[in-house]
Amino acid sequence: MSDDNGLSAEDRRGLYRAILSRRDVRSQFVPDPIADEVLARVLTAAHWAPSVGFMQPWSFILVRDPAQRRRIKTAFDRANEEAALMFEGERRERYRSLKLEGILDAPVNLCITCDRDRIGPVVLGRTHNPEMDVYSTVCAVENLWLAARAEGLGVGWVSIIDESALKTILELPERVVPVAYLCLGRVSAFLPKPELETKGWRQRLPLDSLVVHERWDGPAPKDDRLDEALRRAQKDAEDGTLGS
Repeated sequence: MSDDNGLSAEDRRGLYRAILSRRDVRSQFVPDPIADEVLARVLTAAHWAPSVGFMQPWSFILVRDPAQRRRIKTAFDRANEEAALMFEGERRERYRSLKLEGILDAPVNLCITCDRDRIGPVVLGRTHNPEMDVYSTVCAVENLWLAARAEGLGVGWVSIIDESALKTILELPERVVPVAYLCLGRVSAFLPKPELETKGWRQRLPLDSLVVHERWDGPAPKDDRLDEALRRAQKDAEDGTLGS
């Protein structure tokens, strides 16, 4: 049965399942091609993202050519080594042990860009927050990520890469920002938890410690029922039952 907004209990469970089981995939890609119809669906989901002033600033650059991907991989390797040197001791060695991309493994690479001048200099909703077009493009990334998970596709975001190098390789105009470089493909398995969590790099923070009232250092609420609900919801999420 649907609620007043048209979402059935099954739809709601499916949505939460996609959110909870979405992973940043690095090492589980298999070489199976992605059918054009599936790729079209996930790109359509991205295109249906909200955007400031209905600007729709995104474009999607499919990167499939092996030579082009090797150029991207070289840029990643250079940036990755620079990043490793920012850590010290055991943390540096642990960082180097992590596989942080699937550029050559995934059948499709995808760069989602933001054209900051798509509809001119004055954009409804961007007048006092000029970064809203970039934030809008990130919404498109998340839409694509969740749709990909629903289709059984993994996505890996390659963030360790110099923006100027990426712009040069992809021949992007000055006004265009490369927001996300993604690896996309079918996977051998979706990990039960984020890889960085299972490998001890970071643990998920308790949600109730991140929700405040009225201002940054606001007082604790007089009624702690919300805190209890937040803790219960996070437990449900960890158990995979959120929304059930």
